[in-house]
Amino acid sequence: MEGSLKPEGYIPRIVDTRLKRLLNLFGAVEVAGTMWCGKTWTSLSFSQSVTRIGLTGPRMAAEADPSTALMGAKPHLIDEWQDVPAIWDEVRAAVDISNSSVGSFILTGSAEPNKAKVHHSGAGRIAKLKMDTMTLQEMGLSTGAVSLSGLFDGTFEPQLVQQKLAPLATLICKGGWPALVGDKAFDPEYLDEYFKALFDVSIAHKGLSGAESRRVARSLARNLGSAAKLSTIAEDAQLTAVSDRAAINKVTQHIEALESLYVITQITGWDAPIRSKSRLRIKPKRYFADPSLAASLLQVSPSRLLEDGQLFGLLFESLAMHDLGVYARAIPGAEDEPLHYYRDSDGLEIDAIIELRDGRWAPLEIKLGDNKVPEAFANIERLRRKVASNPSARNPKPAFSAVIVGAGEYARYDKEADAYVIPLTSLGV
Repeated sequence: MEGSLKPEGYIPRIVDTRLKRLLNLFGAVEVAGTMWCGKTWTSLSFSQSVTRIGLTGPRMAAEADPSTALMGAKPHLIDEWQDVPAIWDEVRAAVDISNSSVGSFILTGSAEPNKAKVHHSGAGRIAKLKMDTMTLQEMGLSTGAVSLSGLFDGTFEPQLVQQKLAPLATLICKGGWPALVGDKAFDPEYLDEYFKALFDVSIAHKGLSGAESRRVARSLARNLGSAAKLSTIAEDAQLTAVSDRAAINKVTQHIEALESLYVITQITGWDAPIRSKSRLRIKPKRYFADPSLAASLLQVSPSRLLEDGQLFGLLFESLAMHDLGVYARAIPGAEDEPLHYYRDSDGLEIDAIIELRDGRWAPLEIKLGDNKVPEAFANIERLRRKVASNPSARNPKPAFSAVIVGAGEYARYDKEADAYVIPLTSLGV
């Protein structure tokens, strides 16, 4: 399925396969993700017509009569539909009327709408597809020679990689933005404009202070990849309020706003028994939609990252989690959010756990370089022993175990540790 509106020079995205599958199952698909991640181009590549709600004329027409937004050859794209929330109910009704007509509409959104203005969930009619900024594989910066899906199936071939740290520092700061793909140099002003649009416009439209929201975002960047307490973020962001509880409520509002704009995402906790209450008790970790957002908020450059190993490690973890999330969601049999992390009361923490619907799972540690691999092996082995000794574990043995590294010579299997060592620039779907 290829739309007549496919942009010239379109770079295929990993979500293309799933979008095609969903269009064959549902009457409409919403493609949701942060600003500038490529939603419109991807959706155009499957569309025969388009209504751009971001333009004044189409928006005013849709506000007066939402059905005007649905006019056009199918599949019909409605870009930035959330600016006129009534469009959602109109699409749902159109899908109901056509009954068996799948793949009629594609909606793109960079923000969740005011739910009070949407009367129906769209369940069973409108599927939701999460879209991220580009992975290293999509940008041609990872060979993809090591397949994440293949690892679950027991397929692996050693690879010569020879990855150094300096290029990774630039990649983290530049990010996976489609507009910056290729030979375009890293320019911090690109993300300065992103944050102006975010804090001065999008956050303001939600009735919140852009200045406060920026401080909350900076605090989240400083606490990247951690389950920081809301009180810690409130204090760090210097939010003024009549009480500690009021300050925490302010933080919650800003975090919910950033989540609704797909700027930050949560990674939930994991435990082996599928019904374990600890899955619900473990606080989620928060990451940004692209590692470059955290780097920009912290005002770091590639050269500074190379001088600050600890910060470099945190931001590399963010990059790896970003790509793992995209690759994991593309695995056949994966849930919408198959990526988790593990932490227990004994102080054991594993950076990433991927779990598929059939119960297969894999623990992955993320390290900047090979020097930390032995420590990662030890953590993985501790987790494997714990899960193996848990009589409630649904699937006690992992499908595989791995350490994802930044700098590394080889993608290899370590027989003694029964785990792979995989440079991120060799990993793919």
